[in-house]
Amino acid sequence: MKVACIIPAYNEERTIKEIIDVVKQVDLIDEIIVVSDGSKDQTVSISKKAGAKVIENKINKGKGAALKIGIDSSDSDIFTFLDADLVGLKKEHVIDLLMPVLNDEADMSVGIFKSGRIATNLAQKVAPNLSGQRTIKRQLIEEIENIDITRYGVEIALTKIAQKRNYRTKNVFLDNLTHVMKEEKLGLRKGFKARLKMYWEIAKCLKME
Repeated sequence: MKVACIIPAYNEERTIKEIIDVVKQVDLIDEIIVVSDGSKDQTVSISKKAGAKVIENKINKGKGAALKIGIDSSDSDIFTFLDADLVGLKKEHVIDLLMPVLNDEADMSVGIFKSGRIATNLAQKVAPNLSGQRTIKRQLIEEIENIDITRYGVEIALTKIAQKRNYRTKNVFLDNLTHVMKEEKLGLRKGFKARLKMYWEIAKCLKME
């Protein structure tokens, strides 16, 4: 089975190289695809230099669209999704996400932060379905209609279709892993506005059948 790692990224020049470097250490991954979703910084050039296949959206289309673009560019059977702003990623985290699906113990694995930071740990403990760290079989994701318009609600859409179709899902705890929060990237005011927009997109997906 061919495995691809897809990393949707929007202005993540500070963290993207480290993530690609870690994924390159995982022999189970056949290709690394970075989808730069309208980035205005050096995300594209850094990703190319790090050795990833890079797809560049000139405008920001949202996380759901970025993932779909990455999937459509690959003939892989299994996909691992990683956020581009992770802090503390190790190859063991990627392997732990992969193994339940590769061993056919699950159709989708969901990574849950543990022992990283209180804020991100608590968010995922309260709402694990929002985690962007996943490994998934192609057949599951292809059952989601209009995934490209889900934006930040893509994780909710994945969880809902898995429940509806009775796909097997396994939570995987990722020790000492966290991510850069929006308020840290953009400042308190812009970060708070971006967070509200994200929650609105998630809420819309919660209402979708």
